[in-house]
Amino acid sequence: MLVLTRKINEAIKISDDIEVRIVAIDGDQVKLGITAPSDVDIYRQEIYEAIKAENSEAASISEDFIKLLKKNDKKY
Repeated sequence: MLVLTRKINEAIKISDDIEVRIVAIDGDQVKLGITAPSDVDIYRQEIYEAIKAENSEAASISEDFIKLLKKNDKKY
């Protein structure tokens, strides 16, 4: 992990088209401003993890449903 020290209004660049800027510091909270192309998805980690879990569950249900369909298809 790369750890950088930045002050308010300072930024870091990720590639040519993503910038992360320190917008404000309030107690133990740091507010970040992120500039990125519209095709780049940006999520808080807990939201990203919830999306991954939901997608995994949906994929699992789909696989189970396909197995059930195949099983039922053999009966006819």
